[in-house]
Amino acid sequence: MKNVLAVILGGGRGTRLYPLTQVRSKPAVPIGGKFRLIDIPISNCIHWGIRKIFILTQFNTASLHRHLTNSYKFDSFSRGFIEILAAQQTLENMDWYEGTADAVRKNLQYIDNQDIDYVVILSGDQLYRIDLLHFIDSHKSHKADISIASKPIDRRVAGGFGVLKIDQEKRIIDFAEKPQGDEVLDRLANNPQYIGTNYPENFLASMGIYIFNKKTLCELLMQNDKEDFGKQIIPASIKTHRVFSYIFNGYWEDIGTIRSFFEANLDFANPLPRFNFYDEINPIFTHARFLPGSKIKNCMINHALIAEGSILEGSNISHSVIGIRSVIQEGSTLNRVVMMGADYYGLAKPDEKSPLGIGKNCFIRNAILDKNVCIGHQVHIDYQGNIKKEDRGSYHIVDGLVVVPKDGVIPAKTTITD
Repeated sequence: MKNVLAVILGGGRGTRLYPLTQVRSKPAVPIGGKFRLIDIPISNCIHWGIRKIFILTQFNTASLHRHLTNSYKFDSFSRGFIEILAAQQTLENMDWYEGTADAVRKNLQYIDNQDIDYVVILSGDQLYRIDLLHFIDSHKSHKADISIASKPIDRRVAGGFGVLKIDQEKRIIDFAEKPQGDEVLDRLANNPQYIGTNYPENFLASMGIYIFNKKTLCELLMQNDKEDFGKQIIPASIKTHRVFSYIFNGYWEDIGTIRSFFEANLDFANPLPRFNFYDEINPIFTHARFLPGSKIKNCMINHALIAEGSILEGSNISHSVIGIRSVIQEGSTLNRVVMMGADYYGLAKPDEKSPLGIGKNCFIRNAILDKNVCIGHQVHIDYQGNIKKEDRGSYHIVDGLVVVPKDGVIPAKTTITD
C-alpha cells in the first residue's frame, strides 16, 4: 500500500448539518461521544496500511486542524503524513472548491508530485469499515482505470443515490445520479447473478468511494473542467475507460443530515449497534485525552453510551449518547439525546454561575446538545411541533429535533415544546 494515496473530501459548507457546522467543518463534527467524523476514514486508511493522506477542506478548518495535529503523528521513518489542503487563492485560481472533482483538480499538483500509482478518494462524512486492501486488489485484478465502491440497495430508495449497472465481470455499463421514474430505474436494474446470490436487491448505489489510477485521474481532470465525480466525471468515463464496481455489503451510512446524524449516534447505544466501536482488531482512532472514568451516583441508565470524564448524579438516562466531560445534575431525565459533552470543566461564562452541562430537574427528549452547552435548572425540552427548520436564537429546530449549538445557553425554567 506504499504506492497508494488517500484523498479525503472534507465537504463544502455542510449546510445540511447546520448548526453543528456553524463553527467547524463537517469532518470535525463530534460523533459517538468522543470521536470526530474524520476519524472514520483516517482509521480505515491506517488499518490497511495507507499512510499518505490528504484532507481537502475550505470552511471552518481551525477545529479540524487542532484535532488532526493532536491525534495523528506518524514516525519520521514511515514517510507517512496527514496533510490538510484547504482551499486557497493562487495566481492560477482565485475560486473556492466547486465540487468533488473540482476540489481534487485544484490540488492536482500535490497529488502528481507523490510517488504513487493509485489514488483512493474517500468521503469525510460517512460511517463504514471497508477492507481497502481487498478493494485495491479487486481494482488491480480487473485492470481497472477506475473502481467504485457500491452497496446493494432496494428500489424504493434508489432515487436518492448514484445508481450503477454492471455486467457479468462487474464492469459498469450504465450510471445515473439520483434516477427518477420507473423507466430509468428499470434500465438500471441489475441481473441478480451479477451482484451475487447473497444480495436480494437488484440495485447498486455508489458509496462515493473511488479508486483511480493516478495517471487516469490526472488525465481526466486536466482534460475537462467538470466539477463533480458522481454527476459528471464517472458517467462520462464509463464510455472511455475501464470502470468497475466493488460490491460492499457491510454497514455504510452517509451522515448528510441532522436526522441521519442523530439516528446514527443513538444506534451506538444499542446492544448490537450497526457500527461497532468495540472492534479490538480495527479500532477507531482519535485524540487521546487521558480523562478519568465517569462518576455515576444514584442514576438509572438504560441503552446509553457514557464517554469518559463525565459526572452524572441522580439522573435518568435512556437511549442517549453522553459525550466527554458531561455534567448532569440531580433529578434530570434524558431520553433520545445526543450530548456532545465539553472541552473543559467549569462555568459556561465567567459572568454566570451556571456550570457547563445540564442543571437540576430538567426533562430533555429528542435533542442534540453541542459542545460546551449550558442547560439551566428546570428546563423542559420536548418539541412536539411540525416546523421543519427554524433558527430561534439560542437553539434551532431541525428535522423535528431541538439542536442547541456549541457554547449555547438555555436559561433556567425554559420550556421548548412547540
